[in-house]
Amino acid sequence: MNRDTASAALPIRPRPEAQAKRLSFFERYLTLWVVACMVVGILVGKLLPGAVGALRALELGQGSHINVPIAVLIWLMIYPMMLKVDFASILGVRKRPRGVLVTLFVNWLVKPFSMALIGWVFFKHLFVPLIGPALADQYVAGTIILAAAPCTAMVFVWSYLTDGDPAYTLVQVSLNDLIMLVLFAPVVTFLVGGVSNLTVPFHVLVYSVIAFIVIPLVLGSVSRALLIRAKGACWFEEKFVAWFHPLTVLALLATLVLIFAFQADNITGRFLHVVLIAVPILVQVYFNAGLTYGLMYVFKVPHNVAAPGALIGASNFFELAVATAIALFGPGSGAALATVVGVLVEVPVMLSVCNICNRTRGWFPTHRAD
Repeated sequence: MNRDTASAALPIRPRPEAQAKRLSFFERYLTLWVVACMVVGILVGKLLPGAVGALRALELGQGSHINVPIAVLIWLMIYPMMLKVDFASILGVRKRPRGVLVTLFVNWLVKPFSMALIGWVFFKHLFVPLIGPALADQYVAGTIILAAAPCTAMVFVWSYLTDGDPAYTLVQVSLNDLIMLVLFAPVVTFLVGGVSNLTVPFHVLVYSVIAFIVIPLVLGSVSRALLIRAKGACWFEEKFVAWFHPLTVLALLATLVLIFAFQADNITGRFLHVVLIAVPILVQVYFNAGLTYGLMYVFKVPHNVAAPGALIGASNFFELAVATAIALFGPGSGAALATVVGVLVEVPVMLSVCNICNRTRGWFPTHRAD
């Protein structure tokens, strides 16, 4: 996958039409891997309850709910993502602001609030006879946490599949990461407290932001600057960043196995809930993707900016969401399960959004957006 990481001027680079656009083997079948991890995790949880209980008890401080094995695995996933963030390219957004303004509007003024409303309608009203009020609160909280974390890494895959401008996509992702530092904790606290009976300990959210955004972001930025200066951008992208890819894949799969092992009793007794959780997530994904794409059309944004913007509006930074749900409510909570369901549905849904964007390419201008 071609990832252009440095372009302050943000030029539009046409891609050869003959170039094949394909996901890697792992990315193409991510949903199957998640299902496999779910099965393995449930079996481990049922067959080895003692070992799972010991792992579950390993926390960063008593009562913190930050599970040590999962925290280590999530750091192994998030640090490589942060290596791709190039804050220098943000300066060039002034030349073409429309696309990024639409993206930020949907991600921070629409997406978390629409998910809170959709989750409240489905879990607190339509589905409450099937799941009960306590789990309804947990599922609402999990979906809000998921929606308040815009996607980071997988957006580059979706952008590639729609011939997106890689430099502009990088700007959209970088700005979202910066805004998450400030808005993620207060938005989650406000919305979860507003639509459920749960109390969110704000200090735990702040710790999650520091642990899973600030520290990896600082380490990634410093590593990027030092290594590009010492070895060059080509070595950094093709050697250093690429080295982490299999490690990231293994960390993701191991995290899912652990989460499903911790959730084994809940899932086996409530498999219907997984299906029910997926419904409002799907509604929210298509709503936000359609809204972003429609606004891009109205403001005459070129397709190679509009399509990645719609995909950012639809997808989520599920690694952060899972870590935060676990830190707040524990690895066996309904909130953690809701964030994991987001992983389960993301790939097929995002591929369908990619397909829609590619089929409607002719609706959009190809010239530079002011």
